[in-house]
Amino acid sequence: MVLPLASPPSATALHDLITSQRITAVIHVAARLGVADYLAGGAKSTSELVEETGAQERSLRRLLRALVTLGICKLVGKDHFELTAMGGHLAAGASQSLKYWALNEVELMPRLWGSLFDTVRTGKNPTTAAEFFENMTPELAKIFDQAMAEITGMVLPEVLAAYDFSGITRLMDVGGGCGQLLSAILNAYPLMRGAVFDLPRCAEAAKKQLSDARVSDRSEFIGGSFFEAVPDGADAVVLKSVIHDWDDEQSCKILDNCRQALPTSGKLLLVERLIPEIPEANPDHCSIALSDLNMLALGGSACERTEGEFRELLSKTRFSMTRVQRAGRYNVIEATLA
Repeated sequence: MVLPLASPPSATALHDLITSQRITAVIHVAARLGVADYLAGGAKSTSELVEETGAQERSLRRLLRALVTLGICKLVGKDHFELTAMGGHLAAGASQSLKYWALNEVELMPRLWGSLFDTVRTGKNPTTAAEFFENMTPELAKIFDQAMAEITGMVLPEVLAAYDFSGITRLMDVGGGCGQLLSAILNAYPLMRGAVFDLPRCAEAAKKQLSDARVSDRSEFIGGSFFEAVPDGADAVVLKSVIHDWDDEQSCKILDNCRQALPTSGKLLLVERLIPEIPEANPDHCSIALSDLNMLALGGSACERTEGEFRELLSKTRFSMTRVQRAGRYNVIEATLA
């Protein structure tokens, strides 16, 4: 038997994909230890990082070596490490930080993805989306909320560049969490007023966010459930990454409540990913496909949708899709009352 001289690149590429969960684990440990937080001020030696993180020296050195190979840190001299531009986003205080996203990916996501095989095989998930959210401990809820805020922070520049919010006098951010999206929009449009509407547990974080953004004089937090009702008084409502959490029946309930809250001239804005009609092997399409599987793991019926599926969903609740504006890996879907 003649053996090949080397493994084909395709096999190596598949191997790297299979083992990519180890990369997530490395980044998660670095986030938990606060490595990027301690390096945010500049390069430090291993011994300095040992003192600050409380980690065992030899083990920490091995972790730092892995972070160098991932492009998150770089070696300065023989024993000093500093963050790269990419690694800087792992620090909690960084612009567009992803620290809590790293924690979320390891500490919450396995609770969902562990049952993906059975969900794909049977089409059913033992845990519903509602149960997933209701069963979060306060610590995990904080991680999840912060992770969602970080992803919102990543998409904010694209959303503000893609859509013209002028003409809206009062905006209601439905399912707005800590109010990061509304804060950014209000800062970009000084004449606008707004409100964050979400579960009461989000009140403290949202009020702090609005205050820190210096828009609290033009905004408020309203507690409640979008399945029961949406407060009126706004001429536009925006929902970011809300509809993809729910099946068509639940989504229609949310959208119907939004419609009842809007005046006849009101606008509905959905910030969501759109599944391409024809998927391709590229990072953008992969990101959407993995998000869709995350929705499947979340509750079986939760999903990302194509533009056509959103159009049909909106029409069921007497909305008419008027335009779709691309915003990075997301889109701003505008609809008016039909």
